[in-house]
Amino acid sequence: MNTKLAIAFLLGFASLIAGTVMVFLAFDRHSHSASDTLRPFVITMLPVWAIALAGAKALLGRQGGR
Repeated sequence: MNTKLAIAFLLGFASLIAGTVMVFLAFDRHSHSASDTLRPFVITMLPVWAIALAGAKALLGRQGGR
């Protein structure tokens, strides 16, 4: 794996983690119970993380095939 790709992965996943925390805080701001926070958070963030991990796997698979 070259250095530029490694840096891109680190920056991408760092921003994904920061975004995940901000989304959680936004959902938690006006909730009255755990289910008011967790259910919409999981419904929102699960597809985001699934797409990010699938993209990372695709890029790493393409790099390994060279």
